[in-house]
Amino acid sequence: MRWEGGVVVNIYDIAELAGVSIATVSRVLNDSPNVAEGTKLRVRRIMGENGYIPSGFSRGLGLNAMKTIGLICPDAADDYMAKAVACLERSLRNCGYDCLLCCSGYGYEDCQIAVSALVRHRVDALVLIGSVYADDDPDSERVNYIREAAAQTPVFMLNGYVRGDNICCAVCDDYDASLAAVTEMIASGRRKILFLADIDTVSTNLKRKGCRAALAKAGLELCGDISVGLANQINQTRDHLLELPDLDVNGIFAANDALAAGALKYAKARGLSVPEDLCVIGYNNSELSVCCDPELSTIDSREQRLCQIIVDFIKLRLGGKQVGGKVVAKGYLIRHGTTDF
Repeated sequence: MRWEGGVVVNIYDIAELAGVSIATVSRVLNDSPNVAEGTKLRVRRIMGENGYIPSGFSRGLGLNAMKTIGLICPDAADDYMAKAVACLERSLRNCGYDCLLCCSGYGYEDCQIAVSALVRHRVDALVLIGSVYADDDPDSERVNYIREAAAQTPVFMLNGYVRGDNICCAVCDDYDASLAAVTEMIASGRRKILFLADIDTVSTNLKRKGCRAALAKAGLELCGDISVGLANQINQTRDHLLELPDLDVNGIFAANDALAAGALKYAKARGLSVPEDLCVIGYNNSELSVCCDPELSTIDSREQRLCQIIVDFIKLRLGGKQVGGKVVAKGYLIRHGTTDF
């Protein structure tokens, strides 16, 4: 990457040495048919002589495309989001795309800032991971910043839905999966069921509604609807439950596996037998589900399938096809040792 005198070579240097524009250099990098073969050979020779290594920006200058996808999630430490980022990055890299990752946090203004920042980086597409970027009201003005971003670059949403042009969404049917799982819990004899959540998102609300609907069909109500207000804090969840001396439940449906793991720690501290005294179901089929003892029954939210749908959407859209709307995957219960049905 060095030129005479130890100066770092960039696309402008290559263009000057070859006597062409930087757009032409970029077209050569992308093997564009719109550049004469003689010019291609000259530019490539100069690149080789000077050890030039192109960046994604250099490749994109002549094509108005960076071959770069922006990934945005609230928190990469979250198990679900970390797994999604890894899956998307690997698949997109195999398709020839680089990825830029931005962790927005959960605040509304922070989400707006993150989306705007990646749009300014001229990424070829944005992928928003998680339902924090969605809204229960599909016409809500709170998600206008996503629609505005979609006017400049295609937007793809993993487990979130916003109605708008140039927006493609892939979601798990959280309501139906929760309804089915809690219905089975009730049929097994559990009548005192607690819903356990952390951060309030559209996905969490759908799980809560599914849980309540199952209970309503059986003529029951939730014995508790607890939001611990902590993201994936297992021991804090245990401690929060232990601070409730009058808690009398025989079933816990948790919005994610970390919360469910905290519930299992609570059961152990209270001397409760699982699943005989307390039935527990988590969500997302994460690695945590097999780290517990007994292993955790959990809902598979089809994360890898949703990631593949998003990648397929991106390939179609950036290949010139018009895609949009929403694809819904059906979640299902994986039965391990914390349930007996």
